[in-house]
Amino acid sequence: MSKQTFETRYAHAPKDIERYTTVETREEFLVENIFESDWIHLTYSHNDRLIFGGVTPTTEPLEIVLDKSLGVDYFLERRELGVINIGAPGFIVIDGQRETMSHQDGYYIGKETKSVVFESQDPENPSKFYVASAPAHHKYPNKKIALANITPLTPGDSEHMNERKINQYIHPNQCESCQLQMGLTALATGSSWNTMPCHTHERRMEAYLYFDLPDDNKVFHFMGNPDETKHIVISNEQAVISPSWSIHTGVGTSNYTFIWAMCGENITYTDMDIVAMDDLK
Repeated sequence: MSKQTFETRYAHAPKDIERYTTVETREEFLVENIFESDWIHLTYSHNDRLIFGGVTPTTEPLEIVLDKSLGVDYFLERRELGVINIGAPGFIVIDGQRETMSHQDGYYIGKETKSVVFESQDPENPSKFYVASAPAHHKYPNKKIALANITPLTPGDSEHMNERKINQYIHPNQCESCQLQMGLTALATGSSWNTMPCHTHERRMEAYLYFDLPDDNKVFHFMGNPDETKHIVISNEQAVISPSWSIHTGVGTSNYTFIWAMCGENITYTDMDIVAMDDLK
């Protein structure tokens, strides 16, 4: 059996965190250990029951096994799964069908898929599969989503330090899904702000994985109600949970990349409530 951890994080109301210390805020919302050689590290958030984490195979294939934890016969019996490989080239074997996964290739895997196995091409230079899974009510077709086939959105500008490319992987313009959305945003050199002006989306929660952050650099991730903000200092390849009522924006000491994964009431990417700059406190 694959070596695997599975941690549960519970939901919070906005008032819950008003008096949290730095340590408490990090314990509740930050996930520090995502990628470790030969391990699967998963976090189960009670915010819309999103499961997310990292799969890092080296010499042996790895398979997510969560039947007992989820009360089902197999992991994706009642769930859908998104995958983006942020490491070296590897493979994903879906119900016996083997697919190549180059750097930053993605995959949507629908409900009722019984077996998903992850492999690295070179054990000395492993793949790093970031995964996100949400409950699903319908089986949609599995689909590989290569980065080369995505036309990115290009919002922001250098004047506001938020020039970036938004690559939408699991999104209606790429594939059908029940509620899961997933994508990768890369900031341009010289840019450091993401999603500023910030927003909330009451009908969907989100998790961010920050990566491609040079050594000795950090991202300051901001969360909370717009008038009661807090920050979490994040290192490379760490993730943070964002409840639906919370802002989710960050600024780095250099440019960086992040994967966003969303689930909830709808799959309308633009369904958000913009926060006026004067309302931030």
